Amino acid sequence: MDKNYIVTKSNNLINCNYDLSLQEQKIILTLASMVQPQDDNFKPYIFKIKDFMKLLGVDNKAKYTEIPKITKELMQKVFEIKKGNKIIQLAWLSSAEYEKGTGMVELEFSPKLKPYMLGLKEFYTSYKLDNVLSLKSKYSIRLYEILKSNAYRKCIEIEIEELKNMVGSKEKAYNIYNNFKNRIITKAQKELAEKTDINFDYEEVKTGRKVTSIKFYITSNKDTCKSEIAATLAEPKPKPQQNIDHIKLVKEIIKEEITDQEAQSILISANGDINIIKEKYRCSQRAAKITNMVGWLIDAIKKDYKPPISKVKVDKFNDYAQRVYDFEKLEKGLLGWDK
Repeated sequence: MDKNYIVTKSNNLINCNYDLSLQEQKIILTLASMVQPQDDNFKPYIFKIKDFMKLLGVDNKAKYTEIPKITKELMQKVFEIKKGNKIIQLAWLSSAEYEKGTGMVELEFSPKLKPYMLGLKEFYTSYKLDNVLSLKSKYSIRLYEILKSNAYRKCIEIEIEELKNMVGSKEKAYNIYNNFKNRIITKAQKELAEKTDINFDYEEVKTGRKVTSIKFYITSNKDTCKSEIAATLAEPKPKPQQNIDHIKLVKEIIKEEITDQEAQSILISANGDINIIKEKYRCSQRAAKITNMVGWLIDAIKKDYKPPISKVKVDKFNDYAQRVYDFEKLEKGLLGWDK
């Protein structure tokens, strides 16, 4: 398990209603971070029990027997996803396997989750696992995911009752708005600002004297060092044969090893403009230490980062005969405008 692993989930999955404990959410998200989006099917994922206990905050070896109880209860948690006129009922795990004496546990996602975690092309969100592992409230984790998946909008309004269902706040005490506000929203606001890559402010929207919805204003958290791959919108779907040259070119420009999916995300953020990608990558060579090159480049393109004024040493990156491309044609192919 590595806190720098990336969690990738469909926005439909993130924004549905479910109620998991803090420990259960950390299990699911850690498991999700081990899934490779390009995989065709889920695989069994193996954890060391001692790592599992550390993840869940179980520091007493005498409580070893608590782990099977947690996974057993998690397997019984059923939630629903609405898809058009359909309501799909799902369980998170298909199996949890322990073998005495090995100190290992093997978990596997339910195959019904495949459309929401594998082969995603649009309406999905990616973030570092580190953003959620340090959060102390189950509601903070849910609010983080909901707001992260809507970060591209900058502002989103959610009705109070809908928000309660989304984060799983079923306690009677939360029927009183001030309790819900102070114990969930305000607490999450503080935790996200201190420990994640996003901040939020909020505005209460009233009907008469009653608060009926909340308007969230979402911003990037510049006080943390967690540069991220941002939420991905409905992207154009270029045919693979049309996009292969673009992806190959981006991977040639960037010295660091990146996946085809990451190269496509960079292309989308630049609207297919290869020159912009080259320019911002040059900027990265003069920036301070970058822990996530893909996230940094996407942010640099969107916010139009400018290089510092200094002499640039000519190296292998900018001292070679560049291939000639018809950028207008490539851009039209990427965005589907050539149809």
